[in-house]
Amino acid sequence: MTESNFQVYKFVKLVFISVFIVFLSVFTIASIRTLSLDVNVGLQLARWEKTNNISLVIDHHQREELLAKFKEAIKIPTVSSETGGNTSALLQFGQFLRKAFPTVFSSSLVQHEMVADYSHLFYVRGSHPDLVPYMLLAHIDVVPANESDGWEAPPFSAKEINGFIYGRGTIDDKNSLMAILQALEYLLLKGYAPRRGFYIGFGHDEEIRGFSGAMNIVRVLKQRNVQLSFVLDEGLAVMDGIISGLEGPAALIGLSEKGSANVKLSVSTAPGHSSIPPKESSIGILAGAVKRLEDNPMPRLFGLGPERTTFEHLAHKFSLPLKFVMSNFWLFSSVLSRVLERKPDMNAFVRTTTAVTIFNGGVKMNVIPSYAEAYVNLRIHSTQTLQEVMDLIEATVGDPRVKVELVDGFDPLPVSSADERSFGFQIIKKTVLDLFPTVTVAPGICIGNTDSRHFKDLSKDIYRFSPNWFKPGDVQRFHGINERISKKNYEEMIQFYFNLIQNCDTRKLPEPHSSVHEL
Repeated sequence: MTESNFQVYKFVKLVFISVFIVFLSVFTIASIRTLSLDVNVGLQLARWEKTNNISLVIDHHQREELLAKFKEAIKIPTVSSETGGNTSALLQFGQFLRKAFPTVFSSSLVQHEMVADYSHLFYVRGSHPDLVPYMLLAHIDVVPANESDGWEAPPFSAKEINGFIYGRGTIDDKNSLMAILQALEYLLLKGYAPRRGFYIGFGHDEEIRGFSGAMNIVRVLKQRNVQLSFVLDEGLAVMDGIISGLEGPAALIGLSEKGSANVKLSVSTAPGHSSIPPKESSIGILAGAVKRLEDNPMPRLFGLGPERTTFEHLAHKFSLPLKFVMSNFWLFSSVLSRVLERKPDMNAFVRTTTAVTIFNGGVKMNVIPSYAEAYVNLRIHSTQTLQEVMDLIEATVGDPRVKVELVDGFDPLPVSSADERSFGFQIIKKTVLDLFPTVTVAPGICIGNTDSRHFKDLSKDIYRFSPNWFKPGDVQRFHGINERISKKNYEEMIQFYFNLIQNCDTRKLPEPHSSVHEL
């Protein structure tokens, strides 16, 4: 071997050894993290200061009564659409609530008022005014539904089939609304008086952005200088068999919501006769712009927002090799994002999503139209802003003939706290585990929007969760056909709020596990 060849051999050998050492080091670090990562250690629940909660045992008569009331609520068609709401149904629903929950409406502890004619605001006075109040939210209105779409039962019949109650509002969101009031009714009947006061808000137009209901409730609370410890609204749920590869059910508590934007694209050209068509019509130019938006999705941002915390919390519940991947986002986030984006439901966690929802153009079959327009709905990832998204749309469309206009939109919501000292998150987590001891609790992010976004000036911690139990196929019922809830799950929801209200009487959280002196 010549001297030069020997030097090359030594260099290659050195590079190989260095690469091997780096690989071994990375693999060792990743393996240790995989075996040790379990962010669900949480608080030592046995050491909570308040352990004497009133228990709720529902007998046969009570069960029949609460189900009858729930069914009656579903039968009232409180539909909201872009043209407005069913005001007569909203008035009927308000009268129904007074009849269904007489103790709530007559108790000296409860103050009730109507807001913006159809929304409801309750304040339940606490015995310790120094404890910062919290707020529970739900909404009265539902999206439209037609039996002809393929419902197994009429959407406002509340028909019972095989242990499930079918109807619009059974999971969005009259289940939460009725469960909150039913839980409070039971507590008051048992003589319960809370230490920590709290508010309950029921908006009447959440499905059309809550500009009248929720926003006016916020206005009333701001006028009274109310600040809230935390807010809990609808949002995520208990997912059982929905997250591929996850062992067992997971309760996801939403820490934030994606932002939203509705964008209008339009093209104006000279009209003409179809017998002498131009090289490009207004429709063709617009179709090209829309195609470019669909062919060039927003950048992958997976692992840069709250979704990273979600998968880290769940990592220990996956089997190898997924457990190895989920535990090491620092190493695999790019690869994982490419895998997840292939499924529409997972792609929503990866990026700002783009959906073309309306396309209008043309007035007559033999006329070249002078005008065409399309509307695009985007759900904005937590690490992007509305302005950044608008800039990307302009750059992607890349055609001065296409006018790009923002119809409405807002930035992603702030991310609420979820550490061991986060009062709201830990109270909700404890209540979930009291009810469902086998689930894994993890923070999450809502890809849709709720009324809670209007409350961001009243609290830094807003959570989106209700104890709906979703199995494969159930998520599609949300705003879809055959919306339903099991009788058992509705009863569990009542139990959840019954316990949550009592758990909130805790003055302060116990010390985190890591700081407790072990004897």
